[in-house]
Order: sequence, then C-alpha cells, then structure tokens
Amino acid sequence: MNLDNISCQKSFGGWQKRYRHRSKTLNCDMVFSIYLPPQIEQGEKLPVLYWLSGLSCTDENFMQKAGAQRIAAELGVVIVAPDTSPRGADVPGDPDGGWDFGLGAGFYLNATQAPWAQHYRMHDYVVHELPALIEASFPVSDQRGISGHSMGGHGALVCALRNPGRYQSLSAFAPICNPMAAPWGEKAFSRYLGEDHSSWREWDASLLIANASEKLPIFIDQGDRDDFLAIQLKPEAIESAAKLASHPLTLRRQAGYDHSYFFIASFIEDHLRHHAISLKA
Repeated sequence: MNLDNISCQKSFGGWQKRYRHRSKTLNCDMVFSIYLPPQIEQGEKLPVLYWLSGLSCTDENFMQKAGAQRIAAELGVVIVAPDTSPRGADVPGDPDGGWDFGLGAGFYLNATQAPWAQHYRMHDYVVHELPALIEASFPVSDQRGISGHSMGGHGALVCALRNPGRYQSLSAFAPICNPMAAPWGEKAFSRYLGEDHSSWREWDASLLIANASEKLPIFIDQGDRDDFLAIQLKPEAIESAAKLASHPLTLRRQAGYDHSYFFIASFIEDHLRHHAISLKA
C-alpha cells in the first residue's frame, strides 16, 4: 500500500510524521500521525500505542497538544494517531451541520445504516486495517496498546473489549463510558446503527465489560470539573460494571481538571508508563 509523507519534524531525537493513504475499509483517503522514537534508528522493533481522539479532532490534536513525545522517546514506544472519521467530498457529514456526528465524529464503530455504512467503519479501520499498514511499513512489533480521550476513550475501551488478545494495554481519558445513555452516543448510535437498541449494546463499554473474556486492566483518568461529566461521560457506569464483573479497573478522579488537553498533558506520562509496562514486558 502506498504511503504519502505529508510532513516530518524531528522531536526528542525521534521523528514526528504524517502520512496519507487510501483506506479500503473506509472507501476514502485517510491521514494518520506517527511518532517514531529514536530507538527505531538503532534497529529495534518497537511496540505501538494507538491513540484515538475525541469529537471534532483530527490526527494532529494529540500530537501537537499532549506533550507525549518526550516520554515516548524515553520509553521506546511508537504512537499512532488516526483521524476521528472518514473524510472527503463523497463522505456524508451531519445533515444538520452539527459537530458531534459525521465528519470528525465517527465514534469508532461500524455503521450499518445508509448512507453511513459505505464509509463509517472506523472500528475495523482502527483494529485491523491501520495496524496491518503500520506493521508492514515501519519497524514495529505486534505489541499494541490503545488509549484515547472522550469519544476516543470510548473507542479505546470498545476496541479492546471486543477484541480480546489484540491489545496488551488499555487506558482512557474522560471516556464516554455509557454511550447508550448519553446524548452524544444516542445521536450517533441512532443514525449509524438504527433504532434497534439491541445492536447498540455491542458498542457500549459499560455493557461489554460484563461478558469480557479477557480481564485486560483498564486505567482511566477523569477530571472532576469536566463540563461533560454527569450527562455525557458517566464513569460511574463502567465503575459499577467492572465491580460486578470483577474486571480490574483503576479510575482516578482528578480534582480541578476539566475536559481539555491541559488535563491530558498533565497525566499523559502516567498513561505512557502504564502502557510501557505491558508493551515492553
């Protein structure tokens, strides 16, 4: 598969790059960002952390704002950040012009309803197509972690819970823990998946955790001054579900922090070290 290099900057001895490629899964061109630590140039095959961003973001938000490169360079962990949805002239967006559905809001699921199903298959792209491309194109191992923020936190949880053995580590910042009971999730699910709520259950981490065949530890940070905490994020839902299922969960409620990248930047080192323990084992 052809990769077109869009940009390349040196960072902490490694390289921050962006690439464009044609996605068969999404039927459009896609862009991803990748940080390659300096150990890559020494011939090491490094593990990969996949980062999923939130509503209205692109592949660039995390790479430019989270300050993750310094610790990734120290730990020898590659970071890959895909876009948050398919894009292009032929890709339908929100018919109402909203920012919380469609372009920039793919919700990391596989749509089943027209006209979304032709393009909006972000789950398969993130779990299968993108890692296959990364592992074929860069000197990386098959050790994978996954993390994300908000909608991307939901995506990370669902990708890991639906695909046991695929990831060696998992974390999230302020994830949408119970999207079936959140306005953002209800809007996205009703359009992407239809009105049959039984199909929604396959994409809700707080419900998936009850039948998870793998007890992959979950590490979540949540700010207690997050404006979306009570209505959209609902960490108490996954906390209760994990307790009932005896699923290992560390949920840290961080006093004074909101939903912004200032929050992510404050705790990204903890998350990267959490992933490195499993990815470098």
